[in-house]
Amino acid sequence: MSKRRDFLAGLGVLPIAGSLTARAAFARDAVGSTSDGTIVRLAIFPALGVSRVGNSPKWFLAPEIPGMPALRDGSYKDGADRIKKQVQRFRIFGFDAAGNVVREVTAKDASIEWTVHVANTKAAWYGFNNPLDNGDLAPGLPGQKRNQSFVGDAERAATLVVDPGPRSIAGANANPHGGDPAYAMVGRFWKTLDVKLGELRTDEAGRLLVFPGAGDSRSAIPNNPITNFSDNDGWYDDWCDGVVRARVRIAGGPAMDAENAWIACCGPDFAPEIPPFVSLYDVLTDVNVAAGWAEPSERPLSFRKDIYPLFRRVALMEWVAAAANLQRRWLDLGSFDAPDLLARLRDPGPANRAVRATVVEAFRDPGSDAQPTDKLPPMLGDGINYAGSPLRWFRIPARQYAALQAWRDGAFVDDLGPLDEPEIAALEEIPLAQRPDALTRAVLETCSGGAFHPGVELTWPLRHRELYRGPYRIAPATDRSPSLVQDLGPLLTPERAFSGYRGTPAAIGPQMPGDLTRWMGIPWQCDAFSCQHVTFANDFPTATWWPALLPVDVLPEAYYDVVMDARLPAGERVKFFENRVAWSRGAAGIGYHASASYTDGLNRMVYLWNRMGVVVRRPGPRDPHRPPEIPATLYVEVDRGSMDLSRE
Repeated sequence: MSKRRDFLAGLGVLPIAGSLTARAAFARDAVGSTSDGTIVRLAIFPALGVSRVGNSPKWFLAPEIPGMPALRDGSYKDGADRIKKQVQRFRIFGFDAAGNVVREVTAKDASIEWTVHVANTKAAWYGFNNPLDNGDLAPGLPGQKRNQSFVGDAERAATLVVDPGPRSIAGANANPHGGDPAYAMVGRFWKTLDVKLGELRTDEAGRLLVFPGAGDSRSAIPNNPITNFSDNDGWYDDWCDGVVRARVRIAGGPAMDAENAWIACCGPDFAPEIPPFVSLYDVLTDVNVAAGWAEPSERPLSFRKDIYPLFRRVALMEWVAAAANLQRRWLDLGSFDAPDLLARLRDPGPANRAVRATVVEAFRDPGSDAQPTDKLPPMLGDGINYAGSPLRWFRIPARQYAALQAWRDGAFVDDLGPLDEPEIAALEEIPLAQRPDALTRAVLETCSGGAFHPGVELTWPLRHRELYRGPYRIAPATDRSPSLVQDLGPLLTPERAFSGYRGTPAAIGPQMPGDLTRWMGIPWQCDAFSCQHVTFANDFPTATWWPALLPVDVLPEAYYDVVMDARLPAGERVKFFENRVAWSRGAAGIGYHASASYTDGLNRMVYLWNRMGVVVRRPGPRDPHRPPEIPATLYVEVDRGSMDLSRE
């Protein structure tokens, strides 16, 4: 049963029957803790948590079980065109001198005071042009300050930084229904506008709950339309990030400070049951290995852990991007979700080496300077600004590509195994020793790991070890002013980002509240709309950015209803199944003789974002006349609201 002792990478596994079903990324019979029972160190988990904005009073917890979606019923909206908030829960674990997990520490056996300091510093930061860390392959473009009419750190901080200051909370079930101003994280923008970045609560065990904002974006200047996907002066939004601390006194012992965590509050995931092609967990794991905090595994390459999750992610892309429907052209084998192909892919024998070689050849080689357009995935990369750059197209990380090459050569074990064991339903079913890392992995696997232009939730600085105090854990800055304004000169160049300027510490180093999200677009809705797709002057299919979080092409619920109608002819049902529509339809404008434009869409998305549909899993037809072309599981856009702004 050793195959069940490891976490699986990715969101679930594929039974041989061919149903794309989410599965927990580990098993119950994993090795437990061997602690001596004496707590000498405390740490908060997840090390980096993610809350997601929503304008509904309803909410759900961020994922805590790797491989499983946050909600089993797919109800990410509240039925009134409002998106539920994703709330990150933080826990504290005690460790012994050998680093073994002793237990989770809760309000039942300790007094815990949580302190959270988040901020939104986007408006006081520099505009985004290009990642600054790709060197000659895609040179970083210097950026000017946003809102340059405000001069001087003090004035910029007072006007442009939304800083609620530290907020503390203690005890079990504190602020249980929300609304207590003592726990609200509210700052001021433009010296006149109160901006709520979220609030704090605790659960019945005294664990911390960090609620995000409502997704609001506004301009402090009247008649100030949006003109840019990333940089719009006078505007604010309610994304934020910052440090999470805890002061703990275990009964009968001295007070101890837990190792800090970090919280980032960002945008919704509009396809929450489809994992990103490369996740933020993948990116940060590469950082850990490069930094020497994690050793490359010496165990045999696992098909279930190291190879299959990538294939499943490729297979699921077809539900959110029309270009992915064409992946069979590049594979020349069939779809990864075909059971007969899976049987060959999991076989390490020489008879199927040619099949494995064909698959590896279909992916872009991250070590090559070539930039083939007809390779997987059909996604854009960091270097989109440079037509001749090999980074113009997205490439899987070198570590994952090396695993594919070893798999091609048969150096792996087929451990996919039967998948009919009972599903994991709660974190407490995970062996204690694995729970801390499970919490970090569960949430970061749902976040995009690229391309970073700038990205969906967070962006390129996270791939640099200078930000961290240890695995996945952001280091708080201690050598910078609490004003939260960092001045690196009139232009932010790559050199100044990494080396500092006139005594100011580098941007790529220990972080202050607001530092992670400041690189993202302002307001956040603009980049979500503008990066739906990019069309080039050639015959390559429309390339995509982050379809697993911001879908591009979807199967709408109206088409799904036709597919499920057993009274209709098979050909009619297949026709609707095979067609996709633009997820962003109507965002740029609707009506007779509508003269919509790119900037129309940017402005309308600020008000329409919560009406966009969410892609979730739905059962396929089960009737006796079900066309064989239609699979047993479908991913369908549901809960889409009206794009008519006159309908409030």
